[in-house]
Amino acid sequence: MGSDIITNGDIIELNDANWEEMLANQEKPMVVMFYLPACSHCKQIEPYFREYAAEFRNSCTFIRMNGMDSPVTAMRYGVRSAPTFKFFCKGKAIKEAVGLVYPSLLKSAIKELIEHGDECVLHSTPMPDEISPYE
Repeated sequence: MGSDIITNGDIIELNDANWEEMLANQEKPMVVMFYLPACSHCKQIEPYFREYAAEFRNSCTFIRMNGMDSPVTAMRYGVRSAPTFKFFCKGKAIKEAVGLVYPSLLKSAIKELIEHGDECVLHSTPMPDEISPYE
């Protein structure tokens, strides 16, 4: 598991080793798909994720993270199921969609992120990473 960033078409493959670098240097909104290699639901939604990555590549960054290679990042963002889609704006996770999401809903969420992501960040108060409601 190296820190080299791998691009597969319009999607960037990341892991725990290179996530922070991408997060710190990303200007565009990001959609991150957390998946597992053996997850059948992940395989069902992936063609749509790739289609939307191609369609919106100029205004949004699309990232895939294998939960097996990224346990620290997955735990940090509360990922407990695959697939989980996390929507980021200016380095902040502002929304998520979990499970086999209808492709039309995923596309709508991506469009909303692109159009209104900055506003969401301005009108939200991020919680520090070390605070957990379960402690």
